[in-house]
Amino acid sequence: MRYEEKDLVRIAKRENNNKRSYLVVDPLQGKHVPVSPFKALTLFSSLADKVREAYSEEKLLLVGFAETATAIGAEIAVCLGAKYIQTTREVIEGVEYLYFSEEHSHATEQKLVKDDIDAVIDDIDRIVFAEDEVTTGKTILNIIDRIEQYYPGKVKFSVASLLNGMSKEHLAQYEERKINLHYLVKTSHEKYEKLAAEIEENGKYHACMPEKTDAFQVMELSGYLNARRLTDAGMYEEACGKLWQQVSEKIGNVRGEHILVLGTEEFMYPAIYLGARLEEMGNDCLCHATTRSPIAVSSEETYPLHERYELKSLYDSNRRTFLYDIGEYDRVYVVTDAPERKGEGIYNLVNALYTKNKNIILIRWC
Repeated sequence: MRYEEKDLVRIAKRENNNKRSYLVVDPLQGKHVPVSPFKALTLFSSLADKVREAYSEEKLLLVGFAETATAIGAEIAVCLGAKYIQTTREVIEGVEYLYFSEEHSHATEQKLVKDDIDAVIDDIDRIVFAEDEVTTGKTILNIIDRIEQYYPGKVKFSVASLLNGMSKEHLAQYEERKINLHYLVKTSHEKYEKLAAEIEENGKYHACMPEKTDAFQVMELSGYLNARRLTDAGMYEEACGKLWQQVSEKIGNVRGEHILVLGTEEFMYPAIYLGARLEEMGNDCLCHATTRSPIAVSSEETYPLHERYELKSLYDSNRRTFLYDIGEYDRVYVVTDAPERKGEGIYNLVNALYTKNKNIILIRWC
C-alpha cells in the first residue's frame, strides 16, 4: 500500500524539551492515537515488503526501537520470518547490556541485551533497525558504533522506518558508512518547529488518580515471550496466537462491540495482535498504548491529541507516563507484561479509563 505525508504525519508539541520542540505523531501507528489494528498492521507490513525486496537472500535480525517502534519491528520480523529483539529502558536481571543514547528524547538512555547479540551475531548477515521516524539518524549511529566496537566487521546494517526526515548532510553520513535506508514516506522537518510553536496548549489535562480501586477484572495468562530478549519472530507470533486462544476461550463469541485494546509503554505488539483478532470477529476495535512521552494537548481540531491523563507507570510507580484521548467503549482490554497485579500504576490507569468506561479487563501476560 502507498502512503503520503498527509496519511502518516501530525505535528505535536513536546512538553519542556529544549532539544526538539516538536514530535511527529503517526495516526496509524497505534501508539498515541487510537487506530484500527488492521490499519496499523497493514502499515507495518508495507514497510516489511520493502525490506523483503532488498534482502530476500540474507539472514536478518530486526531490532525494534523502544518505545514507539517495538510493534513495527515485531511485525516486520514476523512478515519476513526473521530473528527479532527490541531495545529497552526496562531492567532485565542477570544480563549484560549495550548502552547507547537517544539524545533528543525525554528518556535518553537506551539499551540492548548484549548476551543475545553475542548469541546471534555469527548467524546473521545484517541487522535492520526498525523505527517509526528517523530525523537525524544519530541514535541509530550510536548503537551501530557500540555494536561495531564489540563485533567489528561482523554484520551489515540497514534502517527501515515509516518516515525519513533526514537532511542531505545526514543522508550523506549514512551513504559514506554504507548503511542502507528504507522508508515509506520522505519528509522535511523545516516547518515543524514553527508549527509546534504556534500550538495553543489548551487541551484537557488530568492529574494522577492513584486511589485504590477494584473496578476492573484480571486475566492471568500463560505462555509469555519477552521480546526484550532475542526471539524467532515465528515463535513470537505463535506465542501471541496462544495468548489470543486463551483470551477467546474466556470472552466467548464477542461481536459487534466497540472495543479498546490498550498496550503499555514498550509492550505494544501483543495488544495490536489481539485487537486484530477481535476486529476479525466483527468488532469495531481500536488500539493505542500508554507512553513515557509528555506531549502538550490542544483543543484545536486539526491537532492530533486533545486530552491527556498523567499516570504512574505500571513498571515503576516513580515514573510518569501518559495516556491520550480516552474514548468510550463497550469494553477495554489492557494488555501488559508489567509484573505487578495490583498497585499504584494499575489503579491510576484504571481510574483514568473509568472516567469514561465501566468494563475494564486487565490481561497480564507475564
